Amino acid sequence: MSQDTTARRNVLVLVAAQAILGAQMPMIFTFAGLAGSSLAPNACWATLPISLTVIGSMLTATPISAFMQVYGRRAGFVVGALGGALGAAVSAWGLSAGSFVLFCIGAFLSGIYMSAQGFYRFAAADTASDAFRPKAISWVMAGGLFSAIIGWQVGKATVEVLAVPILGTYLVIIALNLVGMLVFVALDIPKPKPPVEGAPVGRSRAELLRNPTILVAMICATVSYALMNLVMTSSPLAVVGCGFDKSDASDVVTLHVLAMFAPSFFTGHLIARFGTERIIAAGLTILAAAGAVAMAGVELQNFYVALILLGLGWNFGFIGATTMLTSAQRPEERGRLQGLNDLVVFGGVTLASFSSGGLMNCAGGSVQAGWQMVNLAMLPFLVLAGGALIWLWLRPQEMRG
Repeated sequence: MSQDTTARRNVLVLVAAQAILGAQMPMIFTFAGLAGSSLAPNACWATLPISLTVIGSMLTATPISAFMQVYGRRAGFVVGALGGALGAAVSAWGLSAGSFVLFCIGAFLSGIYMSAQGFYRFAAADTASDAFRPKAISWVMAGGLFSAIIGWQVGKATVEVLAVPILGTYLVIIALNLVGMLVFVALDIPKPKPPVEGAPVGRSRAELLRNPTILVAMICATVSYALMNLVMTSSPLAVVGCGFDKSDASDVVTLHVLAMFAPSFFTGHLIARFGTERIIAAGLTILAAAGAVAMAGVELQNFYVALILLGLGWNFGFIGATTMLTSAQRPEERGRLQGLNDLVVFGGVTLASFSSGGLMNCAGGSVQAGWQMVNLAMLPFLVLAGGALIWLWLRPQEMRG
C-alpha cells in the first residue's frame, strides 16, 4: 500500500508536468507547420520544422534514457524542460528574423523536451505495483487533457498578439518550460542504484528485440504514434487549404488532442479488465475509422470527426502498447529497453512526419488530393500492426517471452 501511495503522489506530479510543460506540444504542432509555410522557400518544406522536432526527439531518446538511468528521472526531466526553453527561444529568434533555417534549428532543439516528455509514462510505472501500473500510466497520459486545454487557449490568445504572427506563442512556450520544471522538485523516484559486480545486467538489445511481447508492443506503439503524427501534422494545412480559418485549424487540433488524452481516465481500467491485446486492437480499428472519415469529405465536420477518432485510436493503441512493454521488462533493463523503444517509436514518427509534408503538398494536384494521400498511406501500416498483434495472440502464453 505504501508503494502505491508514493506512486499516486508521483502520478499527480507528472500530471501537473503534462498540463504545464506539455501545453507547448499542441501549440507547436498547430502553428509550426503554418509558420513553416510562411518562412519556407518551397511549400513542400512547410512541415519540415515539425519533422525536425520529432527527429530531435528520436536522436535524444537514448541519451536521455541513459542519463536518467544514472542521474534519475528528476534530472532528466529538468534537462528536457531546459531543452524546450532553448528550442522555443531559437524558434522565436527565427520568426522575428524571418529565417526558416533558425526556425528549423529551434524546432530540432524542441525535440529535447518532446523526448523527455515521452518518459513521463515510464516514470509513472517506476514506483507502482503491478496492479496499479496500467492506471498510473493511463492517468499520467490523462494529464495531456489539461495540456490540450491550456495549449488551445494560450495558442489562440497569442498567435496574433505581436506584429510577427506566432512569435508571441513561442515566447510563452519559453516561460512554460522555465516555470513548469519547478514541479519536479516534488517528484519522489529513487535514483537507480549503481550496478555492482555480479548483479544481473539484463538482456542485450538484440535479445530484447527477439522477445515476441516486446517486439509486438514496439510495433504497435510505433504504428499508433506514427500514423497519428502523419495525419495530425497535415491537418492544419488541410483545414486552412480547404478554405477554413486558422482558428478552425486550432480548434480541430485541440479537439484531437483532447481525444488523445481524455480517455486516459479510464483506459487503464479497460486494460485491467480486457487485457492489453484487446485494447490495442480497438485502437488500431479506430485509427482505420479515422482514415475512412477523413477520406469521405473535406467539410469541417469531417476534419473534426476524423481527428477526434485519430486521437482516441492513438490513446488505446499507444497506452496499451506501453503497458505491454513495461510488463515484459526487468528492472535492470529499464533504461536500455525504454531508450530503445522510444528510439524506434520516434524513428517511425520522424518518417511519418517527413512523409506527411510530401504527401500533403507534393503528391497530389490539390489540397484535397494531398489530404486523401495522407490518409490512404495509413492502410499498410495498420495491416502490419494488426498482423503482428494477431501473431502474438495466437502464440501460447509460454512462448510470448
